[in-house]
Amino acid sequence: MRLTEPVGLSGMTTWIPRTTQTVDRAVAEGLVDPDTAAELGYSELPVEPRESPPRMAVLAALDCLDRTGEDPARVGLVLHAWIHYQGHDLWSPAHYVADQVGARDGLPIGIQQICNGGAAAVETAIARLVADPDLELALVTTGDRFPDGAFDRWSGDYGMAYGDGATAVLLHRADTRRPDLFLHAVESTAAPRLEGMHRGRDPFGAVPRSVSARIDVRRTKRAYFEEGGKEAFMADSRSCLHEVVRRCLAAGGVDGADPRLRHVALPRLGRTTLEEAYVKPLAEVTSAPPLLLGESTGHLGAGDAVAGLAELSAVLEPGEYGLVISAGAGFTWSCLLVSR
Repeated sequence: MRLTEPVGLSGMTTWIPRTTQTVDRAVAEGLVDPDTAAELGYSELPVEPRESPPRMAVLAALDCLDRTGEDPARVGLVLHAWIHYQGHDLWSPAHYVADQVGARDGLPIGIQQICNGGAAAVETAIARLVADPDLELALVTTGDRFPDGAFDRWSGDYGMAYGDGATAVLLHRADTRRPDLFLHAVESTAAPRLEGMHRGRDPFGAVPRSVSARIDVRRTKRAYFEEGGKEAFMADSRSCLHEVVRRCLAAGGVDGADPRLRHVALPRLGRTTLEEAYVKPLAEVTSAPPLLLGESTGHLGAGDAVAGLAELSAVLEPGEYGLVISAGAGFTWSCLLVSR
């Protein structure tokens, strides 16, 4: 998406619970084997014992609004993204977030694009801001929690472990207030042919977790790879990552070798997966060094992209650029180009 004028991003917040589970403890308790722990490279994962994911999103949003000093009543759009259970059946967490933060005249919309949800929500908010001159402020939130009884946070997936947390960011026209970051371009590309990686050979269930009492992504990925899908996935991943980064840089008018392009914020996946699936392919399209951000948080579900924006707002100097890379099951890849 090429923007004729940059969009402002303000108040980026990453809400992380204080309770953690160290990798040493996880290994000692048999939650993850030592070899897998070494490949992941995480030191600990945040674990929230009480708060629901939407409540965590509210706490992140309230912090975001407090940082910006904006009146929540002026927020005209609230987009909430998640990947795991939000606490109630047949219920809209986006409406809860809007009500609880005081954006009671805003339009709440739920975004469920799995791990790419945060980036998809930002892209959707930008489209509304560009199309609707009456929309002043858009709030994007994410919130995810992975309780042990339903989700094996350490060993339920390949190449990543999952941490609890929430994020929030306020989007607005850059000429209405000085933003923390300017967003110049956002691009996404998808490969729907890969959706079977998270379906495997499982039958369609009538109710949640009817196939397995505990979510086990390894089972579906293993089935997909056994049918010859691994090589195709790796090729598609590399190709789509190259495509989305090149398109985003072109849309923003920045070259991959531009010295002003200082950092690339990556998803919070495990160390080995990041090196093979992101660091090496990205070196072919940009000389900007990667930011490896998940050592003490793990993968934050739908929140990695907004958490990456928060990190860039802290490390970029005025006039410098950064990229945020996001991806999610299905598969979809997104890239955001920002500057300070």
